[in-house]
Amino acid sequence: MGSSPNITLHDKAFRPYLSAAELAAAVEALAGRLSADYAGRRPLFVVVLTGGFMFASDLLKRFSGDCEIVFIRVASYEGTSSTGQVQEILGLREDVQGRDLILVEDIVDTGTTLHHLLPTLLAKNPASMEIAALFFKPASLRHELTLNYVALEIPNDFVVGYGLDYDGLGRNLPEVYVAA
Repeated sequence: MGSSPNITLHDKAFRPYLSAAELAAAVEALAGRLSADYAGRRPLFVVVLTGGFMFASDLLKRFSGDCEIVFIRVASYEGTSSTGQVQEILGLREDVQGRDLILVEDIVDTGTTLHHLLPTLLAKNPASMEIAALFFKPASLRHELTLNYVALEIPNDFVVGYGLDYDGLGRNLPEVYVAA
């Protein structure tokens, strides 16, 4: 990443990792794949809040077909590590039976959030279900998942920005930083 300075959030230092332009290119490519694969269909994008909001906004602006969007909120992070406990805070109220679902996640690391959500969503009998993730950390994965739509694979480092936070800070950054 170019000339962005290091930053400090709470007690932790972060250095530049991915620029806004690099993120935009990755999201554009993923949106193109989704648009092609879902041409002539009307998927329901299920966005996992809070981290997925910036990615989802940019992804869906670039999705060329008709679609619907809903939001759910779960949490499994505290500080810089996953708690392993997922709590569904805002649930899915829409009828998804027979619908093509695309679950939009900011980051897949341990896979705990998706491991919890997938059975719940599959029990609602969608026609299909895919995961679209901004980031995937293969080295952190603890659950078997099929990820067909990943914008970027990254190492097992803690990152903030572009929707990802460190104890509430950093979500608003247009680029991504890694713990220094």
